[in-house]
Amino acid sequence: MQVSDVVRAVAAARSIAASLGLAADDVTVLHDSNKLTLRLLPCDVVARVAPVAHRTARFELDVAQRLAESGCPVAVPDPRAGPRVHERDGFVVTLWTHYESAPSREVSPADYADALERLHAGMRRLDVPAPHFTDRVERARRLVANRDRTPELADADRELLGDTLRGLTRVIGERGGDEQLLHGEPHPGNLLATPQGLLFIDFETCCRGPVEFDLAHAPEEVGGHRPTADEDLLRACRVLVLAMITTWRWDRDDRLPNGRQLGAEWLGRIRTTLDRDGFDVHRWS
Repeated sequence: MQVSDVVRAVAAARSIAASLGLAADDVTVLHDSNKLTLRLLPCDVVARVAPVAHRTARFELDVAQRLAESGCPVAVPDPRAGPRVHERDGFVVTLWTHYESAPSREVSPADYADALERLHAGMRRLDVPAPHFTDRVERARRLVANRDRTPELADADRELLGDTLRGLTRVIGERGGDEQLLHGEPHPGNLLATPQGLLFIDFETCCRGPVEFDLAHAPEEVGGHRPTADEDLLRACRVLVLAMITTWRWDRDDRLPNGRQLGAEWLGRIRTTLDRDGFDVHRWS
């Protein structure tokens, strides 16, 4: 968010907390992207704030609630606020439980894989409408094609990303396999190591697709603890996911620190991986 929007978003979150009898004298920004994540103290609530046009808040709450009720490892809304979407000054706000970090925040690949497998098991039982993972790939393709939105992306790199996104989407689709509801972005940043165990957060990215698409967001060692995963499909998904997150780094509005540097590094990794794994994206694109 822009600085002026952050100030207004923080004020909206504090106002909503106060209306619920939750003191929010101090505010810490935990994450700032298309959505602002705040820790409010002393009530110790996590507020997720997005522009009102962002229409995923209700969906995210519903999915988290239903997964929690089935015993899945997920963070839940703060019980004092309940699973409600609040609207204030052009923002939608949801209030979530704050979890302390576990004494050791290091997560073993086996534990990561187990938590993700339990999440997937719960998601298979959940009947909710969600976009297909290819819809998200298409958004990345449109961004690559939009020179106004990605003005610093060199022509050769633009061609590489476009071909990779198109080609590997086709490879994955032709390989087939079972599809189900997925988290969409179960990377380490969306996994909390708490005294209660590992908990996934941020369900606005839920989509449908093969579980290998979710596994591709986790550290590579995690895939070795999912013996039922299709290794060839997982390799393709890893490169596809890398191409997607590389694309986001070249968006003119990207706010990730060192985003351009990471984008350049990841372009090199894509080229190396395509050569190593024998993916001819020009043939498939």
